[in-house]
Amino acid sequence: MRLTQLAHSILDQYLQPGNLAIDATAGNGHDCCFLARQVGPTGRVFVFDIQRQALERTAQQLQEQGLAAQVQLLHHGHQQMRDKLPTGTQGKIRAAVFNLGYLPHGDKNTITTSLTTLPALQQAKELLCPLGIISVLAYRGHPGGRDEAAAVELQLQKLATDKLQLSRIESSGPVLFVLAPDRHD
Repeated sequence: MRLTQLAHSILDQYLQPGNLAIDATAGNGHDCCFLARQVGPTGRVFVFDIQRQALERTAQQLQEQGLAAQVQLLHHGHQQMRDKLPTGTQGKIRAAVFNLGYLPHGDKNTITTSLTTLPALQQAKELLCPLGIISVLAYRGHPGGRDEAAAVELQLQKLATDKLQLSRIESSGPVLFVLAPDRHD
């Protein structure tokens, strides 16, 4: 199973119709569409990206799949999520999803870095509801990718608590980090 599929399988255990979710990196819209299906028409997904091309691709995917109504696209960096989300979302986000690296089939010089990702992770944790989850897929094969993945892991270790456990699933390329409450409580 690819790590993106594994991430979706894990997120599926936490998401329900009516939930609020964040896609911190729009990319080509795959995570966003998954989140939009999970939260359904009564939920809401807030999608961030600094690249207009990523937001356009995501909007197209949403239109094709009939999911656009429950999604808000935000042309801002994920480090601005706290300031750009609607009032009243603090403590109500059920899932925050990060897919780090660069836009597939896009400009490989525009990459995520720890400079913006670390503050975004801190904000995501502050926005989570008690049963919320943060999923981070970090690609290490591009310049800066290994450094960002290492910084992300350190940040997530700091954000972990006795109620919010950090898991790490590694492959030969990317690594998946999941910060989530124990489902056996």
